[in-house]
This record gives sequence, structure tokens and C-alpha cells, in this order.
Amino acid sequence: MDWLYLLIAGLLEVGWAIGLKSTQGFTRLWPSIGTIACMGVSFFFLSLALKTIPIGTGYAVWTGIGAVGTAILGMALYGEPREAGRIVCLTLIVAGIAGLKIIGTEGK
Repeated sequence: MDWLYLLIAGLLEVGWAIGLKSTQGFTRLWPSIGTIACMGVSFFFLSLALKTIPIGTGYAVWTGIGAVGTAILGMALYGEPREAGRIVCLTLIVAGIAGLKIIGTEGK
């Protein structure tokens, strides 16, 4: 269950990171409320996950999910560059997340 909480927290991190752009510096009410809500719920699920997952692993996986998800949505929604080098770097982040997940469950 802890890894599911971490996945939810990471997906919500993507939500608030993408939401930041829509807030226009927190000058738009509803996007700001949605972004702040995603932040709070993301931190809540992260805190649940970190009850059993080591902090270094949990935080790295959380930020990795957020970074990769936000970069992919940036490309899809905002026309950000889709160069091969960026894709390779995102793939390396995903490999790192998978490695931390595998190593993080070895002792259990």
C-alpha cells in the first residue's frame, strides 16, 4: 500500500506542477485553489508512504514521478521541445525510479 500512496503522491505532484502554470503567479483563483489542493493532498500521501519507505528512496521516487510526468505533459500540452536528448534523459530518470523501487523492496 505504501508504494501506491507514493504513486498517488507523485501523480498529484505532476498535477500541482502543471497547475502552477495555470495560476499565472497565483493571480487566478480557481487554478490557484486546485494547485494548492493538489499540493496538500500530494504531501499527505507522501507522508503516508514515508511511514514505511525510506526517506531517500521515497523522496527521490516522488520527485522523479513529478519531473518525468511534468516534462511529458509540458511537451504534450505546451509544445515544449521533444528532442531525442530530452527523451533519453527522461528515460534515465524512469530507470532510476524503477531501480530505487526494486532496491527499496529487497529487504521486505
